[in-house]
Amino acid sequence: MAGGTERILRRRIKSVQSTKKITKAMELIAASRIMKAQQRVNAARPYSEQITEVIRNLAAAGAGSASPLLQQPESIETVAFVVVAGDRGLAGGYNTNVIREAERSMAALKAQGKQTRLVTVGKKPTAYFRFRGYEIDHAFQGFSDEPKYEDARGVAEAVVKRFETGEYDQVEIVTTQFISSGTQRVVQRRFVPLELDDAAESTGPSADYEFEPGPGEILDRLLPRYAEARLYAALLEGSASFFAAQQRAMKSATDNAEELITKLSRVMNRARQDSITTEIMEIVSGSEALRAGQSGAGDLKADNALSVGDVLHSHGHGHHHTADHTH
Repeated sequence: MAGGTERILRRRIKSVQSTKKITKAMELIAASRIMKAQQRVNAARPYSEQITEVIRNLAAAGAGSASPLLQQPESIETVAFVVVAGDRGLAGGYNTNVIREAERSMAALKAQGKQTRLVTVGKKPTAYFRFRGYEIDHAFQGFSDEPKYEDARGVAEAVVKRFETGEYDQVEIVTTQFISSGTQRVVQRRFVPLELDDAAESTGPSADYEFEPGPGEILDRLLPRYAEARLYAALLEGSASFFAAQQRAMKSATDNAEELITKLSRVMNRARQDSITTEIMEIVSGSEALRAGQSGAGDLKADNALSVGDVLHSHGHGHHHTADHTH
């Protein structure tokens, strides 16, 4: 019984060791990809900041009053949510936290009598909301690990088109903000209409610009790029956050595997000791039984020899008496 237990434990230890190798490799890969993702976030930030500054100056110059992307609707009846999560799992609560935040916000708006629409970015949110019976207007996937600007442009065009036609009154982005490799948080931000009121207020000196062509035409060209840049930044931060979450999850899994291997090894050693003790006891018991058997066999031989002697002696006396009688 102990030997069978030992074999089972040895197989389990080998299985956990194999799993540990996988999780350790994934941890190292995620750690290396965090750096690359963080570099992409930092590289895209100057473009986003500059285009934002230009649009602020254009808005301050009085442009954009007729642009649908800057128009605040009189009443908000339909709010669309762009949910940015991952194509893959094994990243702790990364996907779940984003999905829950979006679902919570959508439920709150529905309770107010408003309609909600859904655009998903990533296989995980798409699968979740489809399984729950949500209607998804657009589903994008396959680029959450390394999003490109063209990916952001495709998502932005689909969303902005519906906003400009009046199908959406407001669009919110739910994603994960990358603060550092150890800190990320789920955020919900306005996507369109664009919020530039706070940015238009300048606390320092501002330069005067001459616009060619006019500010309105420039703004009309820049606003779609601005929407794409904001969405691209959200995708990049989501990618960096995914790898950070995966690295933490895989490190935790590796540590747990190491702890489980230690525990199973202790149990296996105990089982091996029990097995050895049982074998020793069986050997001792067998030896004692053999010794007892040999001792009993010696006594039996002596008794048998005595009985035969008695028989032979008795037989000789019988012959003697018979001879005398004949004489």
